[in-house]
Amino acid sequence: MESAMEYVQLGNSNLNVSRVCLGTMTFGEQNNQQDANSQLDYALSQGINFIDTAEMYPVPPKAETFTRTETMLGYWLKTQRRDQIILGSKVAGRNRGLKWIRDGDDSLTRANIRAAIHDSLKRLQTDYIDLYQLHWPERNVPLFGQYQFDPKLELDAEGNQKTWVSIETQLETLAELIKEGKVRAVGLSNEQPWGVMEFLRIAKAHNLPRVATIQNCYNLMNRTIDAGMSEILYREQLSLLAYSPLAFGHLSAKYIDDPEAAGRVTQFLGYAQRYKKPSVPTASAAYAKLSRAHGLTPTQLALSFVYHRWFVSSTIIGATTLAQLQENIAAYQVKLSDEVMAEIEHIHLTMMNPAP
Repeated sequence: MESAMEYVQLGNSNLNVSRVCLGTMTFGEQNNQQDANSQLDYALSQGINFIDTAEMYPVPPKAETFTRTETMLGYWLKTQRRDQIILGSKVAGRNRGLKWIRDGDDSLTRANIRAAIHDSLKRLQTDYIDLYQLHWPERNVPLFGQYQFDPKLELDAEGNQKTWVSIETQLETLAELIKEGKVRAVGLSNEQPWGVMEFLRIAKAHNLPRVATIQNCYNLMNRTIDAGMSEILYREQLSLLAYSPLAFGHLSAKYIDDPEAAGRVTQFLGYAQRYKKPSVPTASAAYAKLSRAHGLTPTQLALSFVYHRWFVSSTIIGATTLAQLQENIAAYQVKLSDEVMAEIEHIHLTMMNPAP
């Protein structure tokens, strides 16, 4: 049967990917190799050709599980036709306190980026990565639930300006990897508007690779992309890869129905601070009520909203069970009515971005 999946070109690259991307950050923590193989096989059968991973995965990040996801993905990948799969991975950056990554030397220097991709290619059992992304910025920016830029963090203990690897150096290293055939296209992740425009400006000024994608959080409770970044996506013809469309399960309403439901929120206490903010339960309940009033599941409402947002090129979904994955992929065929969209906007304006 012909797949109903749709495809899109990523930015200025020649990568054509499914509008739904399979995320893998549960592989190696909540999912074993058999689970991973089942999810990957099913996603492929549904027309999904885009798979996203990272050297840091699985999550939450730990020294004992670091790189396990790429290793598991590599076992599966070697059994597939590599040219039919678009594979994205990421190099971890600095300022996250992950001392087990390159012995704590985690800045995005040329040596570190080259070491990272060398090891990722070995684990993934492939000669190239289609989309190589900087997992988070080298410089100081608010990340993963932080939402205010703090100039004080730009200074060291003596009050001097901290130094960080320049964007030009990062792009020069990525250019080497492209020239060597190890990378086909490059992207950013967890980036801010200033950083996106600097990467574009410097690439143009120095004839360096132009980023094709931005992988940032986007869901009904975090629509910060709407203000500012969406215009950049449009005018610069960049592709947004939206992650966390279900807000760590909050938008499936499972924590409203059962606060102790199994999931990352209850399994990994203290993780996902983005969703610990006070209005998250209220917003979750409001969107769940709206979905059920229109004969939809909360998951269908949340995913369909992100899937079909005009500036979202591909949405990264993940699951801990095959049944969850099947529901998530099926939700791509759900289209929200104008009435539902209007009610979503009303809720949004009432409690705007409770999980920035």
